Amino acid sequence: MSKPNPLLAGLAGRCPNCGEGFLFEGFLKVTPACEACGADFAKADSGDGPAVFVILIAGFIVAFAALFTEFSFRPPIWLHLILWLPATLILSLGLMRPFKGVMLAAQFMNKASEARHDD
Repeated sequence: MSKPNPLLAGLAGRCPNCGEGFLFEGFLKVTPACEACGADFAKADSGDGPAVFVILIAGFIVAFAALFTEFSFRPPIWLHLILWLPATLILSLGLMRPFKGVMLAAQFMNKASEARHDD
């Protein structure tokens, strides 16, 4: 059996090593180890990377859509609030888990670890 593409496995929330086990225990909590292959994720940390990408992507989409809607249709401000606040929330929450999975898979794929100072 061939190994899966780690980035696609991370995007799907699966173990980047085997593609079988789950990468997350909850919505964003990383599992300590893969239940299928035993890969260790205890020290995996994606940092702020996923949040930055989500802010940039969701912000661009919502800002573009809001500006397009404003200049094309001129709706009242309450309609903008009803449309774009939930859209921002849904896009942000919907993109956060896949981006975190990709960041963790990229760390795993590149064998990234914390810096050490050996004396």
